[in-house]
Amino acid sequence: MSSEAPTRPPRAPWLTVRTRGCSFRIDRRVPPVLALVLLAMLTAMVVNIGVGEYPIPPLDVVRTVLGLPTGNEDYAFIVNTLRLPRMLVAALVGMALGISGAIMQGITRNPLADPGILGISAGAGLVAVTLIVVVRDVPAGIIPLAAFGGAVTVASLIYLLAWRGGDSPIRLILVGIGLGAICGAATTLMITFGDIYDVQRALIWLTGSVYVRSWEEFWPLLPWVALCVPLALLLARDLNALNLGEDVARGLGSPVAWRRGLLLLTAVALAAATVAAAGTIGFVGLMAPHIGRRLVGPDHSGLLPTAGVLGALIVVAADLVGRTLFAPIELPAGLVTAAVGAPFFIGLLWQQRKG
Repeated sequence: MSSEAPTRPPRAPWLTVRTRGCSFRIDRRVPPVLALVLLAMLTAMVVNIGVGEYPIPPLDVVRTVLGLPTGNEDYAFIVNTLRLPRMLVAALVGMALGISGAIMQGITRNPLADPGILGISAGAGLVAVTLIVVVRDVPAGIIPLAAFGGAVTVASLIYLLAWRGGDSPIRLILVGIGLGAICGAATTLMITFGDIYDVQRALIWLTGSVYVRSWEEFWPLLPWVALCVPLALLLARDLNALNLGEDVARGLGSPVAWRRGLLLLTAVALAAATVAAAGTIGFVGLMAPHIGRRLVGPDHSGLLPTAGVLGALIVVAADLVGRTLFAPIELPAGLVTAAVGAPFFIGLLWQQRKG
């Protein structure tokens, strides 16, 4: 008789999650990766909240956020009023940009796509610069709303101009690049001939920053993220099908044009909301999905939440670096993400060229 122990079948690479009425699969790597990235993001938030002219120990930051006594009454005002909303805005902005970028890369089947490539950020920037430089003396609360309207308008124009009996990923990209170039040229023209003080304000906004963001920016941003993120996760299967090509998606029974339009609208809404809350923070929607694919694979059921948490980590970390690198001078978070994202983008271009 053989004394060899029976071999176990290889463990499936998927986890099946069943809820009432539906079930879905995710890669086994997703839960541990999400937990680690979320822990890193929360740690960066705690450290960031504690940094400043009035430093606060990390443990006291946690106690203050949880409403526990710390022995210093000033901590409650500094944390809950001044610094916590800024970090929450940074996290939501990064999450929205990460998921928006993953969606755009999926529906266009272009690994270099992000919310900026379709001209969405350029449209928002054009409207904001027009108000700041040309109209002038506009209440600060109007600029985010107007920027949001500009982003949605450009996205609508892109989809209408790209429609020829159906939508095409290539046409969406080309039309987006063209409209983005037009908006960028108009923005540059206004900055060139604008008053120097107004131009400085406009450039700071265009760079992208969560500086002095408060609960007034957080509460309008929260509903968009709370609505669009679950919708994106529900559409993950359709995004997987679209990523395989239109013929395959139709063969799987997916209404290609309708689902692509809904996914694009979701991505645009997320990107536009971030522009309205924090200006144009670039390259987050490019970097987060690529890092996520390396960690959890290409399946969008796991990639979308991973890209979202990675995006939040990137923006929070960028804000921390911007606050501490040349303290007391603060660099905008968008400047930090651009300094990292530009070499990242060049590296991707080089890989595409070699491929």
